[in-house]
Parts: sequence; structure tokens; C-alpha cells
Amino acid sequence: MFKKIFNNLEKRGIEVDTLQSKLIKEMVETVNQKNNGLNKLKTAKSLKRSFYIWGNVGRGKTLITRSFIDLLSEKNVIFHYIDFMQNVHNELYALSGKNDPLQQIAKSLSQKYRIIFIDEFQVEDVADAMIVGKLLKYLNEFNLTLYLTSNAHPSDLYKDGLQRKQFIDDMNIISQSFNVFELNGEIDYRARNIVNTESVNSKKSYTDDEIKEIIDRNFYNKDYSKNKFSINSREFSCKAFSNDFLWLSFERFFNEPNGAEDYIEISKKTEWIFLNDFKSCDDDSADIIRRFISFIDICYRDETKIKFFFDNCSHQNLYTGQKLKILWDRCHSRLSEMRTPEYLS
Repeated sequence: MFKKIFNNLEKRGIEVDTLQSKLIKEMVETVNQKNNGLNKLKTAKSLKRSFYIWGNVGRGKTLITRSFIDLLSEKNVIFHYIDFMQNVHNELYALSGKNDPLQQIAKSLSQKYRIIFIDEFQVEDVADAMIVGKLLKYLNEFNLTLYLTSNAHPSDLYKDGLQRKQFIDDMNIISQSFNVFELNGEIDYRARNIVNTESVNSKKSYTDDEIKEIIDRNFYNKDYSKNKFSINSREFSCKAFSNDFLWLSFERFFNEPNGAEDYIEISKKTEWIFLNDFKSCDDDSADIIRRFISFIDICYRDETKIKFFFDNCSHQNLYTGQKLKILWDRCHSRLSEMRTPEYLS
């Protein structure tokens, strides 16, 4: 199992380091103990089956966990936290008036799956905070194995939120029943893979299929059939998206009536943005450039990571007009900086 996991990670540009190797070893050992035929009753009661894995972005938390779960024979399901909680709220609505609906939801999940992986665990909403700890407790009582990945230590979840004391009390289930593992380090493997794309391939232009290969190498849960995404209750064009990235066409997206409020939400919710289909604009296309400048200003402020595929239209000749020259000079400087490994890493 070790070798298969390592090989899968190496294919995705991760040379497994000491801390990652330790995490994999602990997960494998836990499964081996759980599957040990000796003293099963004691094992079921005392073994911490589940894992809460936290640490910096790009350290391989998702890739390692998915590579591991893919090798297990037990029936499993994988959720992004946002999707998982949306499903739970929908179920709660359907079970309105029923006795202890969270227990019923946990029981239903236990009848379908033995393993649940919830990626990017991030409690920010009071409605989630009041139920998620209790739900995890029920899932644990039904002997499900849970894998949670997060950028935050459990004690740092839902900071400054309403009714946080109740939340902390409910979330004691993490320290009591989960293996809490910090996967930290200096290397953001995802950023390194994406930053090094051009240097590895020595390419000046990329087709959509080649961009898809880059996305496939670094992200799960993508759907290339979706060409619309929602922000601020409105739909805009895109080429693909997931909870981790957004792929936009410059030519289409900035022709649409979007603005600063939309860019703020995109920047806040998206780890990586991929941007291609650039075309040179003059003052007849000033509205497109004005939107793009606002977009870059917000993403630069928020340190959002953007992979630009300028191809035959370089950032030097993206705008050839005069109306927005002062604004454009600043934007041009930021574009140069945002393409550097130092900014992206």
C-alpha cells in the first residue's frame, strides 16, 4: 500500500517528505489495527479510527488522503465541506419535526458508507457550528471512519463566531476520537507544480486540453461540463470550476456585466484562478480593461494565485489605448509581479 500511494503522489509532482511519509504510515497502521481479527471488540471501542489532518495549503492533504482511501475496499464517499453541509441542511429540512434528525442522518450515512472523507473542513457559519459537532459524534458512534482535512487546527475553527463555547464543547469529539495530525512544511506542492509548468515544458502557448492536463494533475472534483458558476446570486461564464479553482476566459468573462463585489467573492472563495483566451484591447474595449484592472487590483490585494496563459497576446500588449493609461501602468506592474514564483509561492 505504501508503494502505491507514493507512486500516485510522485505522478502528481509530490516527492514524499518525512512528515507526509509519517502521516501515510499512521493511516495504514490504523487500518491494519482495525482489520486485525484479534480482540475486535476492544479495537472497536478504543481505536481512534478517524483522522483530522490540518496544515498549510498545498502540502498534499487532499492528495494523500484520496490516494489512501482509493486503495481501501470499504465503501466510501468524498465530500467538500460546503457540499456536505448543504446536504445535511437539506436533510434537516426534510426531517423537520422528527425526533433527533441528526442521529437519523448519521444512521442513514452509516447504512450507505463505512468511510466518509470531508475535504477543506472550515466552519464559518453559525448554522453549521450548532450542528456539526453533534453530527460527527453520531457518525463516530455508528462506527464510521472519518477523514477530515483543514487548513486550521480544531481549536482554531469558527474563531470569534456566535455561541462559540457550545461549538467548542461539541467539537471535543475531535480530540477524543480522532487522530489529529499536523501536516506542515515550507513547500506548497500545488503551487510548485503550477509555477514550474512553463519551465518544464518550455512552452509559450497552451491549448485548452493542455490546461486541462495541468488542472487534472493538481485538483480533484473538477467538472469540465459546467460552463457557468454562481457568485452573489448571479451566473457568469467559466470553462471549469471546483471548490478549489476557477478557470476563466478573459474574452468571455470580462465582457459580462460583473464588478468589484463579484471579484471580492471570487478572490475570497477561490484558491487558484486560471485565465486564458486573452485578446489585445484598445479604447473601444475600455470597459473590458476597466473590469480586468479592478479584478487584478482585488486579487493582488488578497494575494490570490492566478495562472495567466497569455499565449500570443502578452501582458505588454494586452491594452494599447490611452484612456486608462495611468490605471493600466499600475496593473501592468502587478501582472508582472503576480506571474513570479515568489508571488505564487
